[in-house]
Amino acid sequence: MNLFYPGILLTVVLLLIAGVLVRRNRQRRYSLAKPFPGEWAEIIQRNLPPYLKLSDEMQRQVQQYTQEFLYDKSFEGCGGLVLDDEIRVTIASQASLLLLNRKVRCYPKLCSVLVYPSTYVARNENDEKSVRLGESWKSGAVVLAWDSVKRGAANFADGHNLVIHEFAHQLDQEDGSGDGAPILAGPSRYAPWARVLSEEYARHCKRVGSGKKSVMDAYGAVNPAEFFAVASETFFEKPRQLKMKHAELYDELQQFYQVDPLEWT
Repeated sequence: MNLFYPGILLTVVLLLIAGVLVRRNRQRRYSLAKPFPGEWAEIIQRNLPPYLKLSDEMQRQVQQYTQEFLYDKSFEGCGGLVLDDEIRVTIASQASLLLLNRKVRCYPKLCSVLVYPSTYVARNENDEKSVRLGESWKSGAVVLAWDSVKRGAANFADGHNLVIHEFAHQLDQEDGSGDGAPILAGPSRYAPWARVLSEEYARHCKRVGSGKKSVMDAYGAVNPAEFFAVASETFFEKPRQLKMKHAELYDELQQFYQVDPLEWT
């Protein structure tokens, strides 16, 4: 009888784990099936300006992704910041904008969102200190400065949006590397993406290096990953200018994000 004991014990443990997972999934489905809270909808209307211009279906998607985000991801207030629904819903709904129509999971590798009241000091890999507004980690965390998030919510036409920027990095990092090439819809999409993004990145670096103005922020010249994040901010907040001056880039981003922000402006 002792010869079979380890196998029986393993079976019992696996059954217990399966039972826990089933209960957890059932609880998750029950929670996500609840009506979207009216106070959350009011926060989204205030802090996600395109929301009221979206179709009914896309508004439903924003609500669905926001609910999933708030249920699945943990939030942590840092530097003395006390979290509330205004902070959580604002961040979750803006991050949801990048997922519309794409039929994807809600940032599957993201576990935590750390929110500071304002700019914060962090150390890089060389143990050097730097002042930051936000960052995205491949290990499953996003860090944001709340005052910058609020500025992005107040002005959705200046091409600067911290949440869009950092969550574009999350999309870029889903394949394990942040290189400006997120997971695309299919193998045939990678060649045109690589050509257009690399050419546009080179032009952007040249313009920034020569001191010329660009519709995209100069920070996009740091590396291809930052270029993708900056281009994403511009795509959602300055679609008309981006399409006018960088039509191929706009088309690639439109195919990736599966939305056309020109319909909201």
